[in-house]
Amino acid sequence: MTRRIDYDWELPPELQQRLGTSSYGAQRVIHERDHLMVILHEPPTGTGAERKPAVFLRKPDGTWLHKGNNPGDKAFGKLLESYRAALSTFEIRHEAAETSEALFQILGPLIPLSRAALNLQATLQAAREAAPGDALVTDLRDRAVEIGRGLELLLADTRMSLDYRLAHAAESQARAAMEVSRAQHKLNTIAALTFPLMAIGAAFGMNLHSGVENMPTWVYWVIFAAGLFMGVLLRGWVKAPDAPAAAAATRLTPPKKK
Repeated sequence: MTRRIDYDWELPPELQQRLGTSSYGAQRVIHERDHLMVILHEPPTGTGAERKPAVFLRKPDGTWLHKGNNPGDKAFGKLLESYRAALSTFEIRHEAAETSEALFQILGPLIPLSRAALNLQATLQAAREAAPGDALVTDLRDRAVEIGRGLELLLADTRMSLDYRLAHAAESQARAAMEVSRAQHKLNTIAALTFPLMAIGAAFGMNLHSGVENMPTWVYWVIFAAGLFMGVLLRGWVKAPDAPAAAAATRLTPPKKK
């Protein structure tokens, strides 16, 4: 928050006492001796850590002043238009966002902007209650409600789009991991079937006399069948991966944009 500036206008002592010494503080209204001070904030930029105040004063005769003796009617309207322009900018960025990173970059500054717009709406509603006969405040309050609702919907839509993209990426990774697991199981099955045969072949392929060199041919086929049977037993020991329960049953659908 920037340091409070003493503007060139006359304030009743009761109103002056309710102002802080370092800053104007949060968005609010101060109503003392028919003087209505409306403290608002300009649209925050970036992370929204710094807020620039826009201070308006309604005199007992109904005249609006802005930051001193400047006319306040047009400045009031320009402040609301700056919020509407920020809303339009973020709507365009949201429509053009194609990645989770782009949505996250929108979400960061959109949160403080939406919060500031809701506080703006509440402050103008309080000003409307303090000056019920002022048509300017009533019109600005209605415009603030529209802008606040638009930012709130855009914020919810951005969060939903980001959550969808993250969930879709997680589902894709889970599906890829399952495909890798299935491929590994196939390789393990082949290895289990052929491992006993390769072990027997390696043993009998050594340049040593084993005593079976001169045996009948059917002995070879018996050894081969025994090795194949051991491979089948070893294959049953290798457990197949479990099929994903949720991936096959549900499918994510992209959120509908409002």
